[in-house]
Amino acid sequence: MRPLGTGDPVRLGPYRLLGVLGEGGMGKVYVGQDGAGILAAVKVLRPELAHDTDLAQRFVREAQAAQAVRSKGVAAVLGAHTEGARRWIATEFLAGLTLDQVVDTYGPLAEPAVRALATSLALTLADIHAAGFIHRDLKPPNIVLTSDGPRVIDFGIARPEHGLTLTTTGQIPVTPGYGAPEQVLGQRVAPPADVFSLGAVLVYAATGRRAFDGGHVAALQYEVVHGHPRLGGISPQLQALITPCLAKDPVARPLPAQIAQAMSAPKEADRVWRRGKVADAIKERETDAHRLTTQTTAPSTAGVPSVTRRRMLIGLSTAGGIVGAGGGTAAWWLGVRGGAAARTSKKSDPFDIPPAVRTPVQPLDRLPDDDPSKTGQPANIWSLGDVADVYSPVLLPVRDVLVFGAASGGIAAHDVRDGKKRWSAPSLVAKAGYLSLSDRLVVGTDSQGVLRTFVPSNGEPKWSCPGAEAMTLLAADAEAVYVLTKEGRLRSIGRADAKVRWTVAVPADFRRKVITPGAVGQGRLVMSAASGSVLAVRTNDGRTVWSRTAHLNSDDFAVRPAVDGDTVYLNGKTLEARRLSDGQVTWTAKAGEEDGFGAPAVSAGSVYATRGIYPTRLDKRNGSDMWTPERTGGNYWKMTALSNSRVVLAGHGVWALDSGFAGSDSMELKTAKAADGSKAWEYDVDPFTYGHLAAAANRVFLMHDSGVEALTTF
Repeated sequence: MRPLGTGDPVRLGPYRLLGVLGEGGMGKVYVGQDGAGILAAVKVLRPELAHDTDLAQRFVREAQAAQAVRSKGVAAVLGAHTEGARRWIATEFLAGLTLDQVVDTYGPLAEPAVRALATSLALTLADIHAAGFIHRDLKPPNIVLTSDGPRVIDFGIARPEHGLTLTTTGQIPVTPGYGAPEQVLGQRVAPPADVFSLGAVLVYAATGRRAFDGGHVAALQYEVVHGHPRLGGISPQLQALITPCLAKDPVARPLPAQIAQAMSAPKEADRVWRRGKVADAIKERETDAHRLTTQTTAPSTAGVPSVTRRRMLIGLSTAGGIVGAGGGTAAWWLGVRGGAAARTSKKSDPFDIPPAVRTPVQPLDRLPDDDPSKTGQPANIWSLGDVADVYSPVLLPVRDVLVFGAASGGIAAHDVRDGKKRWSAPSLVAKAGYLSLSDRLVVGTDSQGVLRTFVPSNGEPKWSCPGAEAMTLLAADAEAVYVLTKEGRLRSIGRADAKVRWTVAVPADFRRKVITPGAVGQGRLVMSAASGSVLAVRTNDGRTVWSRTAHLNSDDFAVRPAVDGDTVYLNGKTLEARRLSDGQVTWTAKAGEEDGFGAPAVSAGSVYATRGIYPTRLDKRNGSDMWTPERTGGNYWKMTALSNSRVVLAGHGVWALDSGFAGSDSMELKTAKAADGSKAWEYDVDPFTYGHLAAAANRVFLMHDSGVEALTTF
């Protein structure tokens, strides 16, 4: 949640708007308060979309559906305006925990609580269907636990029973893993589709895992249509009740009323949201919301909240705060999986940062030539399947954990020694990037652009910056974190106080087309664009120091700067060294006519990169060859299509991914001896379509598709 900004209305109908809960492609959701002091979640369609017939009809349909359903299990509609340029829906404001937040923070529900949840949701679905509507998007983030029980929110894609699943654009508005097979296939849907979603929700509530999963969306949806649900860890009695809900044939699924009767929740089964740790958390948030409505403050000019109220809004958001019903365009419950850390973090000073933990070092294997019995490949330390988001921008080792985008959403940290998950932050947007802050914090951004930090070893939340408005994380140094905002501006956020230090405009090439991560050092931030242009700015005020303009074709190389001392190394058709202070070129190394250099890595007086199909080692002082297999001959690896990849230095080796021959669906991880570039090990990765490499403390980390492995080095 953040204060109102330029262009935000200060009043809609009877509601004075206090802050922004979230926003998305269709509109924004505000927290509003009427003359009687009652809070509401006010969802507004963007004015520029008011003339889009399809979106406008969808917005009207949402209002009609929410108003038509009369049930204590849904968030009540308080008012709506569905005509004109400023269309809005005001719904009951729920200060509670979403089901996914409860499971993430406190673990799966016990069987009695699952039965109580099933009974409540089934009765609510019966009410929705009785009103002639199908919800079509029942999932954990759309279920809010309040002190009065579960409430269903977001009728954003609800339709009358005769509605088709496919939109006019051919998109399928279904949440992967929760939508029914008929929704996935674009067929007509009826009330049984909601029953299937309910079954998937109950599996998640009982196990903390999705009923169906896959390495990517297409594989997951295939499992929904053809596969079997994963019911491990659920009692046989409960499995017998949930399995019919997940039948592929809609006709075979039970009616909601039958589910409610069959679940027969025992007495006081709903205590999970009435007494205990979950109930205490819910009550705390409801108390905070009550304070917001009753606090007496002097009226602010133009209807803008006073400083005291604004601080309370931001404070509630930072603490985890408030869930607005019917929001649909954003997830506003922010949390960290990890139990104790998540429950106690609010009691600690957000700027009381513990020292970095010690790094556990993996013993080196013997050099390949020293042991003839070796098979010529690294040993596998641990291996995990279906854990990573295939669009993770990087693998990030931070002392005793490895951080990457999680398949279930957000980011996750796994122990470097055994691969076990330590914690996760499901609210963060992995593709926006995540960085290490001196190995003492991990920083990322959520869907609202709020910068959030966590202790790497245990996931304890620390400081956050709601004003960051971050879309992409670029780099960080000892003083600040540097981000691109949603408006395409460059912004610096101080690490000491979480305040915005400066914001500057950047050339058009760098707005939403920046290559991440950037590089920082010696008071300079260096960033590159997809066009090949490079920009260097001063870290103290954001002023441009020097730039390099280039226009690369799509077949050329992503420029990934590497900073070492007072020099930045830039790859591409050439590899060049420039002074950080003024951008003056100190040397340039050329590749072959059809070749280029991959992203450089600098170590011990040398610059390593791929050149064409070979790795190469250059003297960082003048760019002269120290070894290049194509020029020196000998027992060397040849690597295909590696010019866009960054080599990794680990132990005494240089590691890189070899894409193999054209059309191959597998790759090899190859390593050469850093001393002379001669062959060392190779490791087959099959199947392989996408991946990353990283190394730390004598471990090489490999991500391929949604799997992650840790390997030894020599």
